[in-house]
Amino acid sequence: MVCHTVHLGGAKSDEFSLAMATAFFFRAIASDGKVRTGTLSAETERLVAAELRRQGLTPVYVGVEQKKGFELKLPAFDRGKRQDVLFFTQELSTLLNAGVPVDRALGITAELTERGNFRSLVLDIVRILKGGKSLADSLAAHPKYFSELYINMVRAGEASGSLAQIFERLSEFERTRDDLRGYIISSLIYPALLTLVGIASIFTLLNFVVPRFALIFSDPRMKIPTPTLLLLDASKLVQDWWLPVAGIVVAAIIAFQTYVRTTPGRLWWDSTRLRIPLLGDALRKAETARFARAMGTLVQASVPLVQSIGIARGILNNRRIAGSLEAVAQGVKRGEGISTPLRRAGEFPPLASHLLSVGEETGRLDAMFNRMADIYDTETRNAIRRFTSLFEPLIILVMGLMVGTLILSLMLAITSINDVAV
Repeated sequence: MVCHTVHLGGAKSDEFSLAMATAFFFRAIASDGKVRTGTLSAETERLVAAELRRQGLTPVYVGVEQKKGFELKLPAFDRGKRQDVLFFTQELSTLLNAGVPVDRALGITAELTERGNFRSLVLDIVRILKGGKSLADSLAAHPKYFSELYINMVRAGEASGSLAQIFERLSEFERTRDDLRGYIISSLIYPALLTLVGIASIFTLLNFVVPRFALIFSDPRMKIPTPTLLLLDASKLVQDWWLPVAGIVVAAIIAFQTYVRTTPGRLWWDSTRLRIPLLGDALRKAETARFARAMGTLVQASVPLVQSIGIARGILNNRRIAGSLEAVAQGVKRGEGISTPLRRAGEFPPLASHLLSVGEETGRLDAMFNRMADIYDTETRNAIRRFTSLFEPLIILVMGLMVGTLILSLMLAITSINDVAV
């Protein structure tokens, strides 16, 4: 975080000049690919941008910081945001490839947008664009929707005059990423539902069904089998303690979520998830696919390699894997290429570094990144499929054994009624 409060009014330094200075919020990218934000006081936005370039920073957005009131109107669900951005990108790609000017394409997209909040956002982008800003700067005014990768891609497209092709690549990138995320989520929903239904069934049996049978065995002359005694004790325990246990579980979940929001907690949790059998392998491959897809898109748009690594690092979900990219960027700066530092980092599958080594040798690094993304998209789906194919029958088997044990204990008790002395 960089925060400056400097007056950049040229030679003027009198009271009137200071009064005219405005504090502009800025977002810029340093040579190492990291994002710097802060404020600079100047008379115009152009002076702020010039000062940032003098400091070796690439301006991404310069303007008055967004009002919080507008942010409150944005949709609350990440999936809604992703769908909005995907629709926005696909529409712009279609219109720009058809030769429609940017401002008109944005206007048409705003008309076609169904969500009122996102329509207001697109109209705000049009307003900023007509105010003299570039499209990339206009998009950068809404960082909750448009990532650094997205903005830098658009900036590269404006600089090269290939904005239509850039939006086509971005459309493919967003669609592929959303498809993979949707596949992972949909694949894990069924095992999660099985687990919840199994737990709910056992709780219902112990808390409501077994106590009814306990009345039958209240006769002191009845010899109750040991499994049934254990079942009755478990039922009594559940009846007496389920509410305090539920409170403890809720408190533990809240404490866990609070801890993983901290930097050490998030790093610990991300490292732990990678060590889970089968699931950890799937998560690693999913992050590799996400990294490769972002790098392929950025390198293809001629974004510098070090800057591309810094941007791609920001879109990864796993902090452990993202942290290893700092050493990769340093290796690239030292002239080692990207395949060797990536192999040395030890967080990506071995095949990834071999593919990139071939890409460096052939001079087709962008194509190799895209090929690598396709490979690990498929590998992720296969890993998730293996995980669910093992997890689902395992859950069914465990729940079946537990429910079967409950029923068997009740049947043993019922048959023992004949042993009661007359």
